[in-house]
Amino acid sequence: MEFISQELLEYCQEHTSPEDDLLRHIIRETNAKVLMPRMLSGQLQGKVLELFTKMLNPDVILEIGTYTGYSAVCMARGLSKNGKLITLDINDELEEMVRGFFHKAGLTEKIEYRLGNALELIPQLEEEFDMVFLDADKINYGKYYDLVIDRVKKGGIILADNVLWSGKILISPDKKVDKDTRAILDFNKKIHEDPRVENVLLPIRDGIFMARKL
Repeated sequence: MEFISQELLEYCQEHTSPEDDLLRHIIRETNAKVLMPRMLSGQLQGKVLELFTKMLNPDVILEIGTYTGYSAVCMARGLSKNGKLITLDINDELEEMVRGFFHKAGLTEKIEYRLGNALELIPQLEEEFDMVFLDADKINYGKYYDLVIDRVKKGGIILADNVLWSGKILISPDKKVDKDTRAILDFNKKIHEDPRVENVLLPIRDGIFMARKL
């Protein structure tokens, strides 16, 4: 996932505001109890999400893919006074752990945690969104984007994680790729060619695509 040297990464981390006790607790518990802990956002990406949110000061954030709640906590800290974050995840096995983290963070009133298939849950939501963070199954990134783009407010942003896909996106046009890599390639092309947004692909961790609604 990391595309710079370990030394440069450590330098970046040393010059990034440190995680607090709660975020470090989420990391420890995730590494100890959950498969694939590398899916955590981590210090650099978490702080990027937190600062983006604080600059935007959104009323409503939609997160698609909660995992163990690290990124939700980071983003919820930047909500407006009466704002809320709606986070969707299909894995109910992590529910007790995630709700516990939100409680420890003092964010249960700010975070609306819903379990189920996001493709079914999103159409049920009534809100418009100031910010959307995609970090779920890659095969459906394009479908998630189509479901939310018309409900993102003018000037709002969509962030999508893992768009560099550990470098797998660097392939020759005639090479056969797996379905997840193909989904990411198609999604990146879709965003870049969408006239409704202006966009930048940030090489942070595994890549974050930012699209701002025009």
